[in-house]
Amino acid sequence: MEASELIRRVRRVELRARGLSSQIFSGEYHSAFKGRGMAFSENRAYQHGDEIRTIDWNVTARMRSPYVKVFEEERELTAMLLIDVSASGTLGSREKSKRELAAELAAVLAFSAGQNNDKIGALLFSDRVERFIPPKKGRSHILRIVREVIDLEPEGKSTDIRQALEYFGRAMKKRTIAFLISDLQDDGFSDILKRTARKHDLVALQLEDDIERQASRMGWLAASDPETGQVAFIDSSSTRWRKRFEAASRQHQTELVDMMKRSGVDHAVLNTGRPYVQPLMQLFDRRG
Repeated sequence: MEASELIRRVRRVELRARGLSSQIFSGEYHSAFKGRGMAFSENRAYQHGDEIRTIDWNVTARMRSPYVKVFEEERELTAMLLIDVSASGTLGSREKSKRELAAELAAVLAFSAGQNNDKIGALLFSDRVERFIPPKKGRSHILRIVREVIDLEPEGKSTDIRQALEYFGRAMKKRTIAFLISDLQDDGFSDILKRTARKHDLVALQLEDDIERQASRMGWLAASDPETGQVAFIDSSSTRWRKRFEAASRQHQTELVDMMKRSGVDHAVLNTGRPYVQPLMQLFDRRG
């Protein structure tokens, strides 16, 4: 991609993301993702309604009037964006591709974290780890993450969520907020998902496109899998074929939802052709 086009796209994503994060998501993000605990802030004079257990008896004795301890949430956290950049991200039948949606989500979450003074990092993966960007603060750092998501040409084509979660677990020793941004087109990662969720605060943002759920009547088509390169000829006008396709899609989604519940992972589905504000807000509300 030419430098001018890349700058234009990054700037467009930044403008939209900064607006959403400042107007909508920063407060919701703060409520949804708690700090490490409560830290002592100051002593102040007792006021009617204060809990007795907050009285600081040493200061009270010294000042000869009741004083209480005031605590504040230890806010600073670390968040990591685990972003799927495999070949299936090129799919997009409407406004944007899954990769473009991932870039917007990464920007919104990163700016929301930044407004709460949290560090933000990223791990971009396909069937291997393509990039690891250690957590830092600042606008330029956030824009670097967005630029990598938009412009990276991955070496791998398929998806290996297990390997990505294992790498993340080795890299981040302390408890971290982790957003898994992927279409989740992979199998065999339920055990590592559960282990990761026990140590970290893991959230799965599943990207989908309408064409993956509901087949259109378009006659005979040469359907190519972007990750494997395999091509199959299908008769999309066949009612029998469409029913089988849609039933398989529903079954896959049911199994994914069940796996997320069993693993204790909060999960939202975001569609390339529909606004993502409401499902993301609903996810934050459930956590808050």
